[in-house]
Amino acid sequence: MADAIDIPPSTTSEPDTGSRSGVSRRTFLGGSAAVAGATAATLVVADPAAATGHGPSGSDPIRQLLDALPSVGQIPRRSRIVDYEIAELVVLLRARRLTSVDLTRAYLERIDRLNGPFETYGDNGGYNAFVRVDRAGALAQAAAADRRLRKEPSWAVPPLCGIPFGIKDSVGVKGLEAKNGTHAYTGNLAHRDSTVVARLREQGAVIIGHTIASAFSGSISGTFAGNAWNPRYVPGGSSQGSGVATAARLAAATIGEETGGSIMMPAAANGASAIKPSLGLVSTAGVMPLSPGYDVLGPIARSVRDASLVLAAILGPDPAPDPLTLSAPNPFPALPFAARRSHRPLAGITIGIPQTDWMTRGGTGAPPADTYDPDHRTAFTRFKAELVALGARVKDFPGLDVTVPANDPYFRTPDRLPVPTGSPVSPATAVLSPNRYEIRYWQAVQAFAESHPENAEALRRQFGDLAAAAATAGAIPASVRDEGERRRRTLQANYQKALDDAGVDFMLVLPIGGRIGPRFGGTQLPNYRTFYQLPNALTWPMVSFPIGYDSGEGLPINAAFWGPRFSEPALIQAAIDYQDRYPKYHRAAPADPVFDPAAQRSPKLAPDEVVPPELSNDPLVAEEAWR
Repeated sequence: MADAIDIPPSTTSEPDTGSRSGVSRRTFLGGSAAVAGATAATLVVADPAAATGHGPSGSDPIRQLLDALPSVGQIPRRSRIVDYEIAELVVLLRARRLTSVDLTRAYLERIDRLNGPFETYGDNGGYNAFVRVDRAGALAQAAAADRRLRKEPSWAVPPLCGIPFGIKDSVGVKGLEAKNGTHAYTGNLAHRDSTVVARLREQGAVIIGHTIASAFSGSISGTFAGNAWNPRYVPGGSSQGSGVATAARLAAATIGEETGGSIMMPAAANGASAIKPSLGLVSTAGVMPLSPGYDVLGPIARSVRDASLVLAAILGPDPAPDPLTLSAPNPFPALPFAARRSHRPLAGITIGIPQTDWMTRGGTGAPPADTYDPDHRTAFTRFKAELVALGARVKDFPGLDVTVPANDPYFRTPDRLPVPTGSPVSPATAVLSPNRYEIRYWQAVQAFAESHPENAEALRRQFGDLAAAAATAGAIPASVRDEGERRRRTLQANYQKALDDAGVDFMLVLPIGGRIGPRFGGTQLPNYRTFYQLPNALTWPMVSFPIGYDSGEGLPINAAFWGPRFSEPALIQAAIDYQDRYPKYHRAAPADPVFDPAAQRSPKLAPDEVVPPELSNDPLVAEEAWR
C-alpha cells in the first residue's frame, strides 16, 4: 500500500519544536487503570520558558500539550508513514491527514514482510523483533481510535490515541501469553493487562503484540532478534525486540523492561532513544519479575521527545500492586516535550564524564574514552563539542570508584553478612533475595511448573531447586536485610557526593564503546560499560540516544545521560535540546534488509540462550561473576 502522506510541499523544512506554552500537572485523561488498584497516570508537560520564569501557563492539559508540538505546517513530508515520529503523528491524526488504521496496517505490513515467523526463540530468518502479534485486536483498537478522533474535540483526546506499540514479552497483555523469552513459559496467559499496558489503552494506544526478549530476560547482548541496522549483529538485550522494532519501523514505540542494562543496551545497539526511569516512577505490576527493587519499565522510541510523551502516559502511583511507586514525588516534576528556544539551551548545566566508569576493554584503571574504538572516539569527541556549543560545561571528573570497598559497601564489596541458619550472604543478596521471597518469586514458578508439567524440566534447569531457593531467601533475617539496605543507601549517598563535590549536574557515558559483534560466533559485545548494573543498584535514571554511526557497517553509536533519582526532567530536556539541533541521527532509518525466503520457510530453531555470567541482567549472577 502507498504509505506517504500528502503534506503541503511548502512544509518540508525542519519543524520548529519550541514550546509556546506550559502545562500544570493534571490528570491524564482516561479514568482508572484496568489493573486492580492502579491509579490513572498523569500528564506532565514542561514549559521550556519556565526555567526563565516567562511564558504563559495554560489551564487545559491537552490543548497546552498540542501547543508544545509542531503544527501540521511545520511537519516535514516523509516518504513513508512509518517514518513519522509520535509527536508528529499526534498532530497528523488529529488533523485527519492519516488514520490509525492506515498507520497500524503500515506497521503490520512491514512485520509481515520483515519479521519472519512468530513464536521462535532463535534465528527465524527475519528480524524476529515481534514474537507474537494480535492482528485483529490491533486493527480493532485502531478503528476505535479513529472513531474517537473523529467524534471528540482534539483537545479532549488523549495524546497517544491511535499510536501503535510493541510490548516486551515479559509484560502482561490481556489475552496473550507472556513467555519472557522462552517456551518454558508456554501457557502463561495474561488474564488482565499490566498497569503500563492498561494506561496505554486508556490513552487509546494500539497494542500490536509482544516484542521478543532474551531468554528469561537474562542477557544484555541478545541473539534471538537481528539488529535493526544489520541483522547479522547482536540486538542488545534483554528488551531486544523492543529496540529492534522501534528502529526498524515495525512499531511507533515500544515498552522495554530493565533490571540491569536491558533497556539501555538494545537502545544503544539499535540507535533508539530510550528512557530507563528511576525506580518507583513507573509501576511494574503485571511484569514477570527478575529482581524486585531493580526492575523498571520504560519507553523505547525514535526520539527522546517521543519517549517523554510515552513516559508521561505511564508514570504515576500504583500503590496496591506496586507500593514502590509511592516513593516517587507526587505530583512528579514536569516532563519536557519541546526544545528550549535559546541558542545556548544548556547554559548553566555541568555534565560530568566519570573517569572510573570503566569499560570492559580497558579493565580497571583505564578512563573510558581511552578504550573507545576510533569511530566511537570520534563521535564522542564531536558530541562533547556539540554539547559545549549548546552552552553546557562538559568536564571529566573521578566519579565513584566502586572497586574501593569503602565507596561501595553494597554491590562490589567482598563483605558477607552473617545469616544465623545458613551461609553468609552479600549485601546485595541480603536485599534482593528477600525482595524475591516477598513476592513469592520461586513459589510462583513452582506453581506454574506444577500446572504445566511439560515445562517443568526447562524451569528446573533455569532455577534449580525452587523450594530450597525460597527457603534460603526466607531465612535471611530482617536485621541482615536492613543492613543490606543501609549499605545500598550508603552507595547512593557516596555517588551523589561524588557529583556534588565536582559540581556535576548529571553524567555522560557511552553504553557501548566499540562496534558490537555478530549474533552467532565471535565476541558479541567487545567493549561495554563494566558497571552497567550500577544505575539500577543506585535506582537512578538514564536516557540514551544516537549521536552517530560507525564508518564500517553503519551501526549506531549511542550516548547516555544519567543522574540522581527522579532527575528525568533534566536529562530528558538536555537530550531533547540536543536532538532538536542535531536531528539527523535519531531520524536516520536503516535500509530494509533482504532476508532469505528459504530461511523463513524453515526457521533455524535454537535452544534458549546460554548467557555468560558477565553478560547477565541478573544482578546477583553478575555480582558472582565479578567476585
